[in-house]
Amino acid sequence: MHDIVTRRLRIDDLARIAVPERPALSLDGTDLVYVLRTADIDADRDVRSLWRVSPDGGTEPCRLTYGSSDTAPVWSPDGSRIAFLRATDGPAQLWVLPMEGGEPEQLTTLPLGAATPMWSPDCGRIAFSAPVGENDRRTRAPIVADRIDYQADGAGLLGTTRTQVHVFDVADRTCRQVTSGDSYASDPAWSPDGAQLAYAARTAADLTFTAPVYVIDAVDPQATPSRVGPADAIADTVTWTADGRALLVSATLGCPVGHAGLWRIALDDGFEPLNLAAALDRNVMPGSLGYPGGLPQVVGQTVTFCVRDRGYTHLYAVDVSGGEPRRVLGGRRQSVSDLSAAGEVVATVLSTPTSFGEIAIVDSGGTRVCTTHGSELSEVEPFERIEREFGISDGTRVHGWLVRDPAAAEPQPLLLDIHGGPHNAWSGAADEAHLYHQELAARGWTVSAAQPARERRLR
Repeated sequence: MHDIVTRRLRIDDLARIAVPERPALSLDGTDLVYVLRTADIDADRDVRSLWRVSPDGGTEPCRLTYGSSDTAPVWSPDGSRIAFLRATDGPAQLWVLPMEGGEPEQLTTLPLGAATPMWSPDCGRIAFSAPVGENDRRTRAPIVADRIDYQADGAGLLGTTRTQVHVFDVADRTCRQVTSGDSYASDPAWSPDGAQLAYAARTAADLTFTAPVYVIDAVDPQATPSRVGPADAIADTVTWTADGRALLVSATLGCPVGHAGLWRIALDDGFEPLNLAAALDRNVMPGSLGYPGGLPQVVGQTVTFCVRDRGYTHLYAVDVSGGEPRRVLGGRRQSVSDLSAAGEVVATVLSTPTSFGEIAIVDSGGTRVCTTHGSELSEVEPFERIEREFGISDGTRVHGWLVRDPAAAEPQPLLLDIHGGPHNAWSGAADEAHLYHQELAARGWTVSAAQPARERRLR
């Protein structure tokens, strides 16, 4: 226990911050595994390990793995195993951990590693995307030579590497590349019957690109993908409805500018795509680097998803058939990231102006926080971001936040910190990635974290 002696948050506290990530509920909603991220200052790296906690609050969190880079846990449908990613001396590979006890076992040794695992409904296969280089590519479509190394900013050149969908057979320990060609396949999603895989495939063009959605037979090694929905879609994540008759896709359709929606795309071409989040007029946040949110989660006839409004990310639910979205969690001082749903239970990471994030459970009993990793800093009081609006010369109201010492009586030097856009946003929640705001405020600065775009309030 710490003595209750309040002081301000400083850069040196970075080594003590522990933040949960990637909650994963078991299929029956009674068990939960998540990633805990800490910092190893001496090694100058983040450390990630897997932890376990009961969603009903009946147990204290306990550590499951002791790797330095364990992430992306996913329960097998029968609850017997966890598939996850572990990086040791090279890129992350697919591992599996028996939940009744025992050591984790490595499944893949792919040259460039693997991405998030997805169990098949029968537990017999694991699908994932993985980068494939020219030397180990199974080519069906040629790589377009003048698009191989182009990036607009001259950085991050990918050469002939593309991500492709793979399937690992758990019984015979074989790994098969399912897709190929000159595009980047997203994380795949299994159909409810385990017969098909759906994914988005982004073109290799850097300035003008599309990412249509495809479905491919998961069994036939000679199968070719079939496009589902518009050819000009820019899709991010894909999942299936419970009946397998439609896909739910976070995407923009027809234009690369504007809010991403949550689109229901029926496999029957007779139905037009329907944006289930259209009434909110907000950007759907599927969860990616720098863009907190979570993959939309389908349970029966309901889908939960994340949108951002005035800097905070909120959890919403809507019927798969359409209707008015309803807010489940969030508010002016709460922000969510990462989602997992099973039965009537939703797990997420909830952050506030004074919390970097804890695992929170939403069910019929309301919302409860079931971890206390932030208690390590219980004696520390951060400078909160104070919400402000500023008027500029053309009459536009610009939203943002001020970080300053409330005890300061005199004007202070001002740092104007503007993020990129158009869809990113400064949040009022605690944020360890920008701890320099806290350090500057403690040293006598005022920080203005301004949004570059105008927003209106949700009703």
